[in-house]
Amino acid sequence: MRILLVEDDGVLGAAVRDQAVADGHSVDWALRLSDAREALLSAPYDLVLLDLMLPDGRGLDFLKSRRQAGDVTPVVVLTALDQISDRIDALDAGADDYLIKPFDLYELSARIRAVSRRYSGNPNPLVVLGDLEIDLANCSIRRGGKSIQLTRREWSLFETFVQRPNQLMSKAQLEDRLYSFDSEVESNTIEVYIGRLRRKLGAQVVETVRGLGYRLGKAEAR
Repeated sequence: MRILLVEDDGVLGAAVRDQAVADGHSVDWALRLSDAREALLSAPYDLVLLDLMLPDGRGLDFLKSRRQAGDVTPVVVLTALDQISDRIDALDAGADDYLIKPFDLYELSARIRAVSRRYSGNPNPLVVLGDLEIDLANCSIRRGGKSIQLTRREWSLFETFVQRPNQLMSKAQLEDRLYSFDSEVESNTIEVYIGRLRRKLGAQVVETVRGLGYRLGKAEAR
């Protein structure tokens, strides 16, 4: 997934960014709400991690304005505000989840996965594709009881297809979901990773629609 992190604490922000990247996501980090607004105009995001107290305003007002404008991007609030009333206000404003600082980074990873599954329309972390058994919670794939190892980037690309099984994705859309603003992307990067997925999971696991893009195909029994 491509994640927008809105957090002005340098230490916490770096820790959250590094954890999300280690989980296979790409992360753009905004220190101010003005930077977050610019980022949302520049790229599509699968999730926003939002602090509520920023140097140039309140995250709650930012969230309300996004929802009023029709933005349905999932939002997980990360804040030191721990009163029940604060949680209620954030959830009523349109937040999908709420984590109180300090929090465990592995719990954050689990919350991100859960929100992602809900928005993909399948809250079940277990997916079967042909003879592949896919566990979205544990980022694992098995065939016939044997584990198939994917690199972080390969998994991130494959997960994008699995969570959008009927959606045609252009090369540009896939690049947007895999890479942050400061990443350099080779012109054939997506083709390379799709080739690797086909070698590991089956030639038909990703279908090419010539001139338009790619979508989830089917696994091949082996």
